[in-house]
Amino acid sequence: MMPFTAILRHELRSLWSSWLVRLWLIATGLLTFLILATNWATFQSAPFIAALLFPYLVFPWFLVVMVLGISPVTGSRLEALADGILSRPVTRFEYLLAAWAARVVMVLFIFLVVIVPFMLLIAYADRPVTGEEVTLYGMFGALLLVGLVLTFLVSLGFLMGTLLRRPMVAAVILIFAWIPINLVLSTFSLEEFSPWSLNQALPTLLRTPWSEEEETVEETVSKEDADAVARQAAQVISILSGKSAPPPASKPDFFNRTEYEDFSLTRVILGYTLPTLAAIGLAMLCFCWRDL
Repeated sequence: MMPFTAILRHELRSLWSSWLVRLWLIATGLLTFLILATNWATFQSAPFIAALLFPYLVFPWFLVVMVLGISPVTGSRLEALADGILSRPVTRFEYLLAAWAARVVMVLFIFLVVIVPFMLLIAYADRPVTGEEVTLYGMFGALLLVGLVLTFLVSLGFLMGTLLRRPMVAAVILIFAWIPINLVLSTFSLEEFSPWSLNQALPTLLRTPWSEEEETVEETVSKEDADAVARQAAQVISILSGKSAPPPASKPDFFNRTEYEDFSLTRVILGYTLPTLAAIGLAMLCFCWRDL
């Protein structure tokens, strides 16, 4: 484990000193604060927290997460790495796992440092909005699922960087492939595979108690939740673009009262965990077959 931990510490230091990570930390903190400030007295807690998680699940932070995952085995880094691997101080598996783990740790660290204080503030502060409160189980579950999606995005970028070797080509292909695929999956409300659908289902999860005996909660997404999530998504995009958000539609056809009524935390975890493991495994196989 000594080579693994040494590489992990080195990668974490390199990531923390990079301008991309520091700018992302500042940008995600500012955007989260803007969403909080503009909706403090408007939305109930569950759709409000779902809106804070929207940039991590849908847009724009998936770009940063994928780019961070692409870099370990591309370009000049691979040339510098070849001497170490060929002379056998470290193995390919040790380097790949340590580089992947460092990026996952850094992404999750920034996500949790920024989002957890704001979630607690929304959940326990005295706000003008009244309504059904979120639960600790729901907040833990939401953080777990968003963390799994971020881990999957890192792993997907890791795989593409290993296959294509050129970071710019890998980033362009990922961006132009991920957005339409996500839109297609969201059409079928597959929260197990679509981050957009998962973001729409989060209000249901955030109100779910640890056990059914604690309180009775509605397991379906209400029309009010759907409208709130849609307005929040439009407002986040308007903040990023600098344009005013369009007025909400009076009868949104995309949402209905029966969506996500069979929401299962276990199924969603499997839906993102299995592709993550597959991406890591394929990246390792590809890198082991590659000539350095």
